[in-house]
Amino acid sequence: METGATPAAAAVACPSGTESDFNGDGVRDTAIADPEATVDGAQRAGVVHVVYGGGKGVLTLSQALDSIPGAPEAGDQFGHSLAVYDADLDGCSDLVVGIPYEDMGTVPDAGNVHLIYGSTSGLNAGTKAVKEFYQGTDKPLGGGQENEDWVGYAVVAGKTSAGTPYLIIGVPGESIGDLEKAGGFHYISGTAQTMAFVHQNTDVGGAVFGNAEQDDRFGSTLAATPTHFAVGSPGESLSARSFAGGVGFFNHTLTSNFPKPLGALGQDQEVIFGAAEVGDQFGAALAMVPYRASGATSTTESLLAVGVPGEDLSTTVDAGAVQVFKLAAGGTFTETAWIDQNTADVDQDAEAGDFFGKRLAAVNSSPNATSTATTTRLAIGVPGEESAEEYAEEGGVQIVPLVGAPGVSDNWIAPGTGVGPTSAPRMLAGISLAATPSLLQVGVPYGPAEARAVYGFPWNVGSGGAPTQTIKPGVGGVPETGVAFGATVR
Repeated sequence: METGATPAAAAVACPSGTESDFNGDGVRDTAIADPEATVDGAQRAGVVHVVYGGGKGVLTLSQALDSIPGAPEAGDQFGHSLAVYDADLDGCSDLVVGIPYEDMGTVPDAGNVHLIYGSTSGLNAGTKAVKEFYQGTDKPLGGGQENEDWVGYAVVAGKTSAGTPYLIIGVPGESIGDLEKAGGFHYISGTAQTMAFVHQNTDVGGAVFGNAEQDDRFGSTLAATPTHFAVGSPGESLSARSFAGGVGFFNHTLTSNFPKPLGALGQDQEVIFGAAEVGDQFGAALAMVPYRASGATSTTESLLAVGVPGEDLSTTVDAGAVQVFKLAAGGTFTETAWIDQNTADVDQDAEAGDFFGKRLAAVNSSPNATSTATTTRLAIGVPGEESAEEYAEEGGVQIVPLVGAPGVSDNWIAPGTGVGPTSAPRMLAGISLAATPSLLQVGVPYGPAEARAVYGFPWNVGSGGAPTQTIKPGVGGVPETGVAFGATVR
């Protein structure tokens, strides 16, 4: 397995303030996963490529390396989820890699998470060994290992408004009592990495949204800001409507290491638009950014976008929709927008099987200023979109403002019109999205080889506009081999 180059001209000390800077040189780096890659003959074992900013090399990480715990096994999907934060507050960013289908001993698909530390010598090149988070009575996360717990199916990390680092690990396959796949999450706080496990029957400073039920899959999706975080439960049954979906939201205030539950969102509530229906999967995708109202002197609120990819629009089955909520510091919420492809002035048209809202990414480029339609933007993945009958499921990405009317400044990019050089069936563009302060990153892991890449677009890109950054297998030191390069990006 090629390991790539060690970054040149490493910093003397890690600067603080630069996001996703693994080697401390002050330039943003990019982690790109191919969780379906074959490693040492093991299919779908997975790899992660780290592309250092400033042309300083590419590092390829997998469990074939002596410094990475475990061994490549078929179906592990190393890199299925990724997160970046400064876990030890040394100024260098650290990489979180989810491996939800890792077999732990004789327990299949129990799951594992690796925390790989950055340093002035680069990622995984300093004095700190990789830290693992997995379950077991005497293991880092506690509890018991079970078949298909899927530890690390989703991960999110960052720093609270008080400056405390946090990591949240979704475990949507967790059984609660005899309720299979009810789900939960681990909240890991501070440099001491204190831990708490939360599920829907937890009661710490308030009840967690809903009750644990079979197949809720609470913890399938996660999103966070310095003040709030949200946890998706796309399998939630509402009034006997299976997989209608729901979302719980919390703040980072801890009581005995447990975060504070604030409230719940679901289409069975009168103050939330829409009706709970079988298969809506409300919460199948989440994105969240800080929000500051006009006249406010601090940023204590958040905007939360919730994907509802199974939403039926009249008779248009699985067209999909996105709902946007403003979360106040105290826990109240207001729905601020309903977005679909039939919304006034929004580009394209809603069609059956579009799955609008299957993936989401969002940015607030000026979190310490009044939020506007220019500074808060939302990218919506539409992987089922087709521009013509011969291009079934080519996909696309809708970019809309999070403040104000969605159709006022929306843009559309898709294969052949911005996203790659060509259109083709089953490219599923929009299935992989990531946000940086300056770029929307669109991963295209499927389709023709010439189109497979990670494309970076300015958030204000016009419809059909060209990317300003392209990271492609076989170019710039990135290994040419792979299966689903760009399936996950951070």
